[in-house]
Amino acid sequence: MGLSIGIVGLPNVGKSSTFNALTKAQNAQSANYPFCTIEPNRAIVEVPDPRLDALAKLINPQRILRSQVEFVDIAGLVKGASKGEGLGNQFLGNIKEVDVILHLVRCFDDSDITHVEGSIDPIRDIEIIDLELILADLATLDKRIEKLTRQAKADKEAKNMLDLALELKNHLESTKSVRSFANKDNQAFEMLNKELRFLSNKEVIFGANVSEDHLNSENEHIKRLKEYAKSQNCEVITLCAKLEEEMIGMSDEEKSEFLKSIGCEYSGLEQIIRAGFYKLGLISYFTAGEKEVRAWTIRRGACAPEAAGVIHKDFEKGFIRAETISYDDFILHGSEAKAKEAGALRIEGKEYVIQDGDIMHFRFNV
Repeated sequence: MGLSIGIVGLPNVGKSSTFNALTKAQNAQSANYPFCTIEPNRAIVEVPDPRLDALAKLINPQRILRSQVEFVDIAGLVKGASKGEGLGNQFLGNIKEVDVILHLVRCFDDSDITHVEGSIDPIRDIEIIDLELILADLATLDKRIEKLTRQAKADKEAKNMLDLALELKNHLESTKSVRSFANKDNQAFEMLNKELRFLSNKEVIFGANVSEDHLNSENEHIKRLKEYAKSQNCEVITLCAKLEEEMIGMSDEEKSEFLKSIGCEYSGLEQIIRAGFYKLGLISYFTAGEKEVRAWTIRRGACAPEAAGVIHKDFEKGFIRAETISYDDFILHGSEAKAKEAGALRIEGKEYVIQDGDIMHFRFNV
């Protein structure tokens, strides 16, 4: 669907190692020096979904196709990026293109791995990047305010947008993100954000990169990060980028056994992928047959014709009705035929809002 998650953070916090593990290949160069990543690396990653595996066990299809999401590994940022320091202009341009930010933060001590700020302090690191995003937004907004000031003399709509822009400018000047701006529920803000694509308005997931010893326990760095994230209404996912990278060559069975041995049910990256998928406002519905069991990606709140159009535009144009069985009902009854017999199959029309995990069959006529 053209939606992506950008991995950001200061240099040397484990972004490239995390990206390597996400893509299950050494696609991003990892090295112990700043700006190892310059051009953003991109990869399409499958979304782990145990429901697909459960359906496949019942149906035994020829193949399984999962939902996907794009991750972008963006160059490390330093103080002064909003003024072009380091790779600042490039970083800010790249981050403008993503929809959700995975902000990777170093939460472990290791004297062998340098830190660009000379010490480990996750909140300071976060605030460095947040400030640069805020300053970049402020610079962009100032340019728009200049234009709106001229237009507002003869245009009431421009005057309303100018008033909002000035209110937002005051908010940004107090070093607060656009994300925390209270007056966003109006058309003027929507238009302004659509035009300027504010960097500090993007949804954020914090990735706490820890040592293996702290995967199942919390050091002081992690505790502080979680407290901070709670105040920002953001999620924290703990991972050990080094271990995730080491799991690249393991089979699914080996990986499962390894995770159990270290007391984890899911890898940090599996949690990140699922969390990112949710933050993007996406859900999956399924089609299930002998040829394939497949997850289809749609926006949360999509109605049946729009969902059908993801398979083929003709399905949306000629939509007649949708036949649907909830995932839980399908698993309970064990097959489509038995679900039908039990009255669990529903006939839905154009207004039906697809639910996450629905198993769909569309009727259409072109």
